[in-house]
Amino acid sequence: MTRRDRVPRALRPFRLGQYRLLVGALAASLLSAGAWLVAAVWQVVELGGTPVDLSLVAVGSSLGLVIAVLFGGVAADRIPQRRILIAVEVLRGAAFTAAAVLAAIGVIEVWHLAALSFVLGVADGFFYPAYSAWLPSILPAEQLLAANGIEGVLRPAVMQAAGPALASALIAVQGPWLAFAIVGVLQAAAVTVLAAMRTTPVRRDLDAIDSHPVRQVFIDLRDGFAYLISTRWLLATLVFSIVLVLVIMGPIEVLLPFAVKDQTGGGAGAFALALAAFGCGGAVGSLTAASMRIPRRYLTLMILAWGFGCLPLAIIGYTSWLWVMVVALFVVGLLFDWAQVLWGTLLQRRVPPAMLGRVSSLDFFVSLALMPVSMAIAGPIGEAVGLAAAFLFAGLVSPLLALATLAVARLGRDELAHPLDGHPDASIVTGAEAAAGFEPPADERQRG
Repeated sequence: MTRRDRVPRALRPFRLGQYRLLVGALAASLLSAGAWLVAAVWQVVELGGTPVDLSLVAVGSSLGLVIAVLFGGVAADRIPQRRILIAVEVLRGAAFTAAAVLAAIGVIEVWHLAALSFVLGVADGFFYPAYSAWLPSILPAEQLLAANGIEGVLRPAVMQAAGPALASALIAVQGPWLAFAIVGVLQAAAVTVLAAMRTTPVRRDLDAIDSHPVRQVFIDLRDGFAYLISTRWLLATLVFSIVLVLVIMGPIEVLLPFAVKDQTGGGAGAFALALAAFGCGGAVGSLTAASMRIPRRYLTLMILAWGFGCLPLAIIGYTSWLWVMVVALFVVGLLFDWAQVLWGTLLQRRVPPAMLGRVSSLDFFVSLALMPVSMAIAGPIGEAVGLAAAFLFAGLVSPLLALATLAVARLGRDELAHPLDGHPDASIVTGAEAAAGFEPPADERQRG
């Protein structure tokens, strides 16, 4: 075994300097995003705001994201992704700086925060497709699973833990304005790191496009939807995920605080512990995925992990012990994020490079589509049938959805025909190798 082979699988992407820079920029961006969440909420509280005001700020971010994400996918397939990410980080830095100035001089209002949240949502709508489309141009195909696992670890560790902790410390020192200012500096650091990276070519032959740019945007969107509809494994997984989100997100986001309070007698600290368990499970699941090979039955195991991973939700409505809830949420987070890492890698490996930005944005858009509906109906359903029945339904229906998806879509032969690890054929074109000649992966060539 060579020294190179002894490097743990999860750390192998760090051997590439470009990837190290990208992870540095991502970490700075996630840290600022996590700090903003706490600073914006506390600023609303200091202004004497109500829960309605907090909802207004949250809706601003969600609205901006939903509006922008499809166009962000189109941009990621037409514009070098490095330039998109630099523009996004500059825009986010400007928003944070504006919040800091308004708060420091004492004129900030709730509508300012809502408007700035909308801008940040728009920025996120362009960030995620560009990041997903750029990663396969930087790393070889066999390292994409590890890279997606690293991202899955960074999100809970940096955005959900370190970012809020940083904001809380800065608010205790001076107030929200200082937190806004510091995250603005973090964005400047992200821009500096991205500026030091090399621009890679867009993995698409743009010379063949002769339509007006505005018309071409909608043509690109149409082509993205057409690819989604015509690709069985992609359509089946997204239909499954949108229904799964409808079933589970409302109970987790809306009913869990009441389950913690009413059944265990816990307060804010107990609820925070339950959420931390979910996040820690996700980090462990992501790290596990990053450290292993892509399984041969990747579609089957991914969907089963999502479905059966939600099964522990069934006991949350029945237990009065906080530790049982913590363990259940840890297991849910572990299996859910393990499958999520596999899914991100699957998109980067099997979607044609020229289509990856749009498909990534469609994936994000579809995943969000029924989330507000789920959260809107969870409260009334919980009051009508009780917390126990609501969590039982979410936990038991999820594995049934997974089994039904596999039975109807019949994805087994597809995954066996398109292995993603241990290719015996060295001529397979995937990952960074596809960037040079604008070639789609070999397993998609039959689409023409």
